Amino acid sequence: MRHRKNNVKFGRSKSHREALVAMLAVGLVKAKSIRTTARKAKVARSFAEKLVTAARKGTLAARRQVAAKLRDEAAAKELFEKIVPMMEGRQGGYTRIVKLGQRAADGAEMAVLSWVDAPVAKKEAAPAAAPAAETAEAK
Repeated sequence: MRHRKNNVKFGRSKSHREALVAMLAVGLVKAKSIRTTARKAKVARSFAEKLVTAARKGTLAARRQVAAKLRDEAAAKELFEKIVPMMEGRQGGYTRIVKLGQRAADGAEMAVLSWVDAPVAKKEAAPAAAPAAETAEAK
């Protein structure tokens, strides 16, 4: 029976799977958003949210635990200095997953994993009124 066996194996060994999830979390901390498959994003979200919950304690033990799980000192420092203050007052749900559709190569469902309170890069709208103004001046 497979009761309460929730981990997704991704066709990898345990150590390879743990390294994969840790590197996804490091990428999320450093770049504020990552583009990956939907299934990997769901696993990385769970891992990253547990890290933020531990980091919110702010103790030395919490710093050491987060650094050990992330395997990257610079990412751990950035998590404590930039990400945790951004999540102040939030009870949970620190990340969001936005599905992008299927990847052309193999049909895998793609998604973007990002922090909820991270600033979103806004696209500059093309000036729609400019061509109309030019035609009015031409007459």
